[in-house]
Amino acid sequence: MDLGLKKAFTELEAEVIDTQQKVKLADIQTEQVNRTKKHAHVTDTEIMTLVDETNMYEGVGRMFILQSKEVIYNQLLEKQKIAEGKIKELEQKKSYLERSMKEVEDNIQDMLMA
Repeated sequence: MDLGLKKAFTELEAEVIDTQQKVKLADIQTEQVNRTKKHAHVTDTEIMTLVDETNMYEGVGRMFILQSKEVIYNQLLEKQKIAEGKIKELEQKKSYLERSMKEVEDNIQDMLMA
């Protein structure tokens, strides 16, 4: 192997490793957002069983604020919508990273075949 080919191979290898780490990070973030979404959904389901006039406390930092059921319900729905958007965004990012990793692996294969 000549020096230029070896350098290109090393760069492609480093790019594959970097992309694999980014894919793992996207998976971890997706799991985390899914947990947040599920938590909001379960809380939302429990709140719906309560009487409409029920006042609830919302945790804000180290204190609690008295809120109506409707306000809490709307906040939980908003959390779920935001989580769904983030999940879609992370899945698109992961798909892009997997495609770019495949291209780099194909380039490495081409280099080895040549």
